[in-house]
Amino acid sequence: SGESADEVFGGYRWFHQPEVQAAKTFPWMAVFVSGAKAQVSDRFNPGITAALDLPTYIADRYSDAVAEVERAEGESDHEMTMRVMSHLHLTRFVRMLLERKDRISMAVGLEVRVPFCDHRLVEYVYNAPWSMKTFDGREKSLLRAATADLLPQSVLERTKAPYPATLDPQYTNALLQQSKELLGTDDPVFDMVDRSWLEDIIRQDPASMPLDVRNGMERVLDLSTWLDIYRPEIRL
Repeated sequence: SGESADEVFGGYRWFHQPEVQAAKTFPWMAVFVSGAKAQVSDRFNPGITAALDLPTYIADRYSDAVAEVERAEGESDHEMTMRVMSHLHLTRFVRMLLERKDRISMAVGLEVRVPFCDHRLVEYVYNAPWSMKTFDGREKSLLRAATADLLPQSVLERTKAPYPATLDPQYTNALLQQSKELLGTDDPVFDMVDRSWLEDIIRQDPASMPLDVRNGMERVLDLSTWLDIYRPEIRL
């Protein structure tokens, strides 16, 4: 069966998995830990994957990112690891989430506020030790504790909701339908993406489709739209 939202996005599971903490790469790309097929390289045609040498590129960018983090005085190796992961999350992953939030909200005339992204709060909490941030073994430990006397118990103990994923089955069905329509064309995306990979996905049961597989469909459809809008000339 597919993974639940809590399993995949509960507090961003990579922060709480020792295997991911030990992986020398961006935590959201350490998919070999779970065996998930979420990386772009799993969808590209083999020739493109070989020509791009993605592993070397990713390793170089990871090395550059880690070099940006200064070690605090007296900090343990584990605390440093968690500081690095927090830095990667804030400077790489959150930027994508905020841009997506802006595009989705403004497309329907809404302006969304994100008070927990206030730079003063982020800078303050960033420097808090990881042991303090997870003192009770849960996600959002500091936030829950700070608001314990302000929120109803039902809100205070509520499981973290997934973002940017939705578990609405109609959304998965819509992705499958769009993917089937795409496979019926000679879309230029198939100059890059392995067509048989997408054909295998659309034969899966949407009710039990893992989120990482569904995310793969999203990325292929995104890439198809991007190619249609910008019409880039691609040379390898």
